[in-house]
Amino acid sequence: MRGKTTRGRRGIERAKYKTAGWLLGLLTVFAFGPRVAAQRLIAAASSPSNSDCLACHGNPSFSIQLGDGETLSLYVNQKDFAHSVHSGLACTDCHSDITSIPHAARTFPNRRAVSLAFYQLCRQCHFEQYTRLLDGIHFDALSKGNSNAPTCVDCHGAHSITPPNRPRTRISDTCARCHAKVAKAYAGSVHGQALAQGNSDVPVCTDCHHAHDISNPLSSQWHLSIPQLCARCHSDRKTMQKYGISTDVLTTYLNDFHGMTASLERSERVAPSQFTVTCTDCHGVHDIERVDSAGLERIKGHLLAVCQRCHPRATANFPSAWIGHYEPSLQHAPLVYAVKLFYAFFIPFTIIGLSLQILLHLWRVVVNR
Repeated sequence: MRGKTTRGRRGIERAKYKTAGWLLGLLTVFAFGPRVAAQRLIAAASSPSNSDCLACHGNPSFSIQLGDGETLSLYVNQKDFAHSVHSGLACTDCHSDITSIPHAARTFPNRRAVSLAFYQLCRQCHFEQYTRLLDGIHFDALSKGNSNAPTCVDCHGAHSITPPNRPRTRISDTCARCHAKVAKAYAGSVHGQALAQGNSDVPVCTDCHHAHDISNPLSSQWHLSIPQLCARCHSDRKTMQKYGISTDVLTTYLNDFHGMTASLERSERVAPSQFTVTCTDCHGVHDIERVDSAGLERIKGHLLAVCQRCHPRATANFPSAWIGHYEPSLQHAPLVYAVKLFYAFFIPFTIIGLSLQILLHLWRVVVNR
């Protein structure tokens, strides 16, 4: 309930921003349009140019003293900015409060205060991404007073902003700045190793957690949504064929008792149980290994511990009773397939034979009357 209330507040805040934007736009066009346009042209002509700003900020030794005694460099590398996605912008497009040179000096207590003072500038152009950020766990932490929660500039940078997925490994490297332990586990996983080799089929952090509207991965709803999350890739037949992986993983899981339980709980048809098994409980979260060779033995040992959470009497061979994410066939679980095939013929034969016997009995009763 608390999560829904928090999301509701952020949704209301986002709606207020959008409504205010529309009203401001209409007011500008219909009431002050010509005058505002003229004022902007005059301001653009009188605003400092990039070369004016770089006269100071292009000096590698240009810096200020922060309140905590640390020295903060104010140097902007012209070459880095020229290769950034914002290279076509003027400095004053973001720093619109700077109208003359020299401008008034600003003081900050520490380096973190600088980031917090400027990150909302991104909202001017990237409003959609900003509103998504309002629904994310990072903004939630920031709004509750955690000043170390990441903002736009922490992930994207300030003056040397480049596409976040070039190269693709850059996404994981960015998240690793705060989530070093998780990043190390991911780097050793089957996904992380493939990514390091240049494989673009494997997921990176944002594929599972999103980029701006990051949900709380410790919530029950997140845990119950994991099967659908994994199915985005593992139900893609074209991609899975490259690696010889079954595309029936979601179907076989949902047909299983655990999958049915997770589906009912996610749809809120039943009350959430204390523990519901999903993909990550068996395969791991960030440290996912291959299900063959040495990885298979470690997975079996892990599975036993998972099973014993609900089945305390489970022995070492208990997990082996599950045939995996494959429908029974001659290649996978041939004995189960043979039994299934036997009953596919035996059950209809028995029902037809019994029905025929009843019909013959009734016919004999009618004839002998």
